[in-house]
Amino acid sequence: MKKLCCAVIALLPLSVFAYPIELEKQLNGAEVSASTQDVDFNMGAIQLYNYGKAAAQCQAVFRNGPEAPRTRKIQLAAGQDALLTAKFTNQVIKLRIKLTCNPQ
Repeated sequence: MKKLCCAVIALLPLSVFAYPIELEKQLNGAEVSASTQDVDFNMGAIQLYNYGKAAAQCQAVFRNGPEAPRTRKIQLAAGQDALLTAKFTNQVIKLRIKLTCNPQ
């Protein structure tokens, strides 16, 4: 029984690294859906899907407090999806992502 309790307590910190993610979208007429994910204690991601009939040029800026922002750019063809990630040196407390997409 002691070994079971120790194993559960040892695994607890590994499973609890969720942090809030704030997403600001400016789609400018592009038909793109976005969902956010917390990948690890210092890494975040945004899943993009272009469900429109035209290509879209997208830029995601990841901000984690005082660290330098990470910018990711992608050209999404019609029907294409992509995963954009950013890794930080410090633990993420709150991640802010600004997504800007323009139709082509």
